[in-house]
Amino acid sequence: MREKYIEQRLVSKVKKHGGLCLKLASTGLDGIPDRMVLMSKGKIAFVELKAPKQKPRKLQLVRIKKLKEMGFSVYVLDNVEDIGGVIDDIQTT
Repeated sequence: MREKYIEQRLVSKVKKHGGLCLKLASTGLDGIPDRMVLMSKGKIAFVELKAPKQKPRKLQLVRIKKLKEMGFSVYVLDNVEDIGGVIDDIQTT
């Protein structure tokens, strides 16, 4: 399974739940997560997508840590089975 497939499924499922799944273009800031998920009632989270069993690079871990320190939820998603849980968590956090 490829990262692109997981990303497409995430975008589709977020849309079905009434949210937006925005692609982030890293203009001048490498290592930021791939997607920003916006759900109703002002729920926002970032998602870094990976192929199965792949891990974030060192710079990505630095960016994830900074976002979490700022109070944002950040998820690393490497399989389609976890998409529903991520969306549920975003909506209830």
